[in-house]
Amino acid sequence: WVGCDATRYFLVARAPTSQLTFDVDLALARSNENPVYYIQYAHARCASVLRKAQETDSGLAVNEGLAHLGSLSEAETLALAVTLGRFPEVVTTAAERLEPHDVANYLRDLAADFHSFYNAHKVLEGSPETKTARLALVAATQQVIASGLGLLGVSAPDAM
Repeated sequence: WVGCDATRYFLVARAPTSQLTFDVDLALARSNENPVYYIQYAHARCASVLRKAQETDSGLAVNEGLAHLGSLSEAETLALAVTLGRFPEVVTTAAERLEPHDVANYLRDLAADFHSFYNAHKVLEGSPETKTARLALVAATQQVIASGLGLLGVSAPDAM
């Protein structure tokens, strides 16, 4: 059966004026084609990276990475940072217009940007400055996904 998270996400991911076609097979799929799975997987991946970082370097201060974000210039990194920066505006606009599907669409875009970033860069490697800057982006992504999913009433699992 289709779980609560998938059901809720698929219901809010469409504009209220558009026709809803509920694809049960898609909602049950554990693949990148299923948007709620894709977003939740990005959150779980963030949690996993942050856990591994703490296990390998318990004195690591991810917040210090914020000071080094300017040293990152890769296209995937910049795309992720720009998308993260749009979150407050997306939420405000969605609330004013009563259009939660904007948040759902934003989260799908954020997950795509995060997966591109993750696949292009070894987050836990590099100079200490690069590593902490990338970890700060991972932590920010995790926080934004959790907040966005929370607004939609969808869980943000730390493991899948």
